[in-house]
Amino acid sequence: MSLADQVLAVNNDLPIRTDKPVHSGKVRSVYWLTNSDSKRLIKEKGYDVPSDTPLAIMVISDRISAFDCIWQGEGGMRGVPGKGAALNAISNYWFSLFKAQGLADSHILDIPHPFIWIVQKAKPVMIEAICRQYITGSMWRAYTKGERNFCGIELPEGLEKDSKLPELLQTPSTKGILTGIPGVPAVDDVNITRQNIEDNYEAFNFKSKDDIALYEKLLKEGFDVISGALEKIGQIFIDTKFEFGYVKDTNGQDKLIYMDEVGTPDSSRIWDGEEYRKGHVVENSKEGFRQLLLKHFPDPDILLNKDRMDERTALARDNELPADVLMQVSKTYTDIAEKITGEKITLSDNPKAEIIDILKVQYQLID
Repeated sequence: MSLADQVLAVNNDLPIRTDKPVHSGKVRSVYWLTNSDSKRLIKEKGYDVPSDTPLAIMVISDRISAFDCIWQGEGGMRGVPGKGAALNAISNYWFSLFKAQGLADSHILDIPHPFIWIVQKAKPVMIEAICRQYITGSMWRAYTKGERNFCGIELPEGLEKDSKLPELLQTPSTKGILTGIPGVPAVDDVNITRQNIEDNYEAFNFKSKDDIALYEKLLKEGFDVISGALEKIGQIFIDTKFEFGYVKDTNGQDKLIYMDEVGTPDSSRIWDGEEYRKGHVVENSKEGFRQLLLKHFPDPDILLNKDRMDERTALARDNELPADVLMQVSKTYTDIAEKITGEKITLSDNPKAEIIDILKVQYQLID
């Protein structure tokens, strides 16, 4: 059994019964179930949702994206062994903790296999809800260029790279391209202010102005829960991105929930606490992979400069990374997942075959 066989790179070709196109993102693919299968599963499995709720199978992959490209390794490795299972395990752990502490539900209804979630349809809030406890990354780059107003927040003078901020900051950006919002450019992932959201809350898919404060509360509470739990295992929660959406409860009322993934090495920066106190930043997140890429290629500007996107795409397509680089990334993901969850991440011999078997036998979703 080669490592390449244990990597689930292609996840949009499963024979799951669906009457809609499969939606594939950078890492996950979503299969919308037929109305009759959704109704049947809600009844058979006792999911706590209205009987007419559309359901989907969300399948994670081991693909790794960075700088808006998907990267591959030598020897036919089209992803990072263990990455998908690690991401799901971490999200599952935090979502359970949120629910136990009375924060809010998530879109996940069932976890049939380490690579898959059964989720309910949600209407996403069009905001990347970003929280920062330390100044690094894009905020630090803006700060060094003299910017002191970040998402409408005034930053004090004299901050140092990678230092703790005076308080936890919420620095939202757009999710997708939003048009017709005054003062907000129609491009993906552009920084916005709270005033932008308040003035145009319906354009961001909020049901009411009051829900802006609710999303901010859930973001802060979620950040604090994860930060406190990470501190107990010697890790520092630096910054993160959450996503939110609306679903209907069994009474037909709208409720705001957590969506996508939370507190993972893909959506967050997590640093080793002991090393940080010694003055070193040791990344336990995808940022480490980004740094590896910047060192690996002779012209890092290709990766950083959005005007060179064609060259960057070619770089990712035409270069196979050394296997030991991907295995180093695999160790980062699986180690932090095992630290957080307290459980071993086991590589499947053939994840795709396992998924098909479970969905066929236990869920009757494959003919």
